Amino acid sequence: MATEHAQSIALDSSTDSKVEGHFKRNRFVYGFGALVIAIGATLRIYLDTMGFSVGTDFYSDEFQVYWMPVLYGELILLGSFTVILSTYLWLTRETDASTISKELELTRYWKMLSIFSVMAIWGGLIGANAIESDAAWHQVTIRDTDFTPTHIIIFYFALPALTAMLVPAFIWVHTRVPAYMNKISIPFLAVVCGILMIMPNYGFNEWGHTFFYAEELFAAPIHYGFVFLGWSLFFLIPLAMQIISHMARLISETTAEGYQAS
Repeated sequence: MATEHAQSIALDSSTDSKVEGHFKRNRFVYGFGALVIAIGATLRIYLDTMGFSVGTDFYSDEFQVYWMPVLYGELILLGSFTVILSTYLWLTRETDASTISKELELTRYWKMLSIFSVMAIWGGLIGANAIESDAAWHQVTIRDTDFTPTHIIIFYFALPALTAMLVPAFIWVHTRVPAYMNKISIPFLAVVCGILMIMPNYGFNEWGHTFFYAEELFAAPIHYGFVFLGWSLFFLIPLAMQIISHMARLISETTAEGYQAS
């Protein structure tokens, strides 16, 4: 009985250590993922609470008090985050890929997957909290200016936040992962450029709505750009194939080296 009890304690301890190790290895995706969920929930609650009470008239004093500071804060936050982090990653880049061990390289591939997991979480929040809300908003309120509660959240924060994450991620991958150093991943570049170019498409969209489409029609030609540029996400498929193939090679090589060493 004593032996069985000791084995049970050892097994429980091993299980706890595995769980602890899992959370330690994936603390980025859990921590950053929780942060973006909290931001998305906060913006949604603010939209539901303030959107119709003080957000229907851009020219009102209440709109200037409750919504324009949100807009300015978003632009400053995203701009600063992208520029500062991208500059830091470039200035601290690694130039000699041979100094990066296979184990470290494999770890960085897992970090890549963590980054894309957080982006996927944020993308889901955009679809749930912003896109449909914006279309519904224009169906029930009079279109006034480019600045509405839903626009301030989706056009000036939610979608640009994807670019704010993608650009530093692109720099990090191409300066830290040997398979991508001193070259450009076309699928990764296509994803970054496609999402980035959605932003100037906002201007075209609002110009069209101002002069041609007062109603928010889903099939309006001025919306075609969003669909076409959104298709850039299809390039995540060949990018995933690149990542998986490199990881498979590294796992095979490190496993073989481990057997030889033992």
